[in-house]
This record gives sequence, structure tokens and C-alpha cells, in this order.
Amino acid sequence: MEARVAAAVLVLLALVLVVPEACRAERFIVGDAARWTWGYNYTDWVIRKGPFFQDDSLVFTYDPPNATTHAHSVYMMRNLADYQSCNLKAAKLVAGVTEGVGAGFEFVLKKRKMHYFVCGERQGLHCTAGQMKFIVKPKSSVCRD
Repeated sequence: MEARVAAAVLVLLALVLVVPEACRAERFIVGDAARWTWGYNYTDWVIRKGPFFQDDSLVFTYDPPNATTHAHSVYMMRNLADYQSCNLKAAKLVAGVTEGVGAGFEFVLKKRKMHYFVCGERQGLHCTAGQMKFIVKPKSSVCRD
């Protein structure tokens, strides 16, 4: 049994050494130090941080609602029209107001498709006026240039 464990550890170590760093998925804190908050330009953030690849993670961190902090959430919009108009009727809640606390909510980009993220709080006001929205379409390869 110990020989199998040792062999498995050696294989795993060899894989770690053989797979270049540029081919590993990355983890991104949405908004960097600003985090997921009102008034930050997330479209610019996506441009600066991109490109994104399948299996990369987007981590949404935000404070829980309290007397001085507005609540935030993360919704996935179904299409570009709903995203542009911040129409939450068919949107899918992926992280509620308390899920961004601490280490935050992690969303793994599993599919090579458009992902439309918005904050749905205040009946979409955070999306429309607060710029809390962005689009990501991950590339299929995780190898970065």
C-alpha cells in the first residue's frame, strides 16, 4: 500500500513539474483590491485581466449587508439583451448577499460561452447605474502566452 501511495505521489509531482505554469487555470479576484462593489468599472477590469480561459476561476468578494454597506449579489444573465438592459426576470442567482463574505464566492468558467455577470441588488440599480456588470467568454485552451 505504501508503495502505491509513494508511486502516486511521484506521478503527481512529475505532472506538476512537467505541466508549465502557463498552462494552469488561474484564480481572479473580481475587481482586484476594489472587489465586487458599486461604481467600479468591471468592463475595464476584464480588458486588463483578460484573456480568460476555461477552468479559470472568478472570485466575487463583498461585504455582507449592514447599516453602512449595501447588499451585493451575483446573477448570471441569459443573453446580451437582458445584460444590456439589466433585466433580471430570467436571470439566475449564482451568489446571494452573504456568499461573497470571507474567501468569497468562486465561479469556475467551465464552458466556452458568453458569461454575463451582474449585481441584481436594488432591482437592478447596481447593474444599471453602479456599473456592476461584465462579460467574459473564456478561451478553450488554458495555456497562456
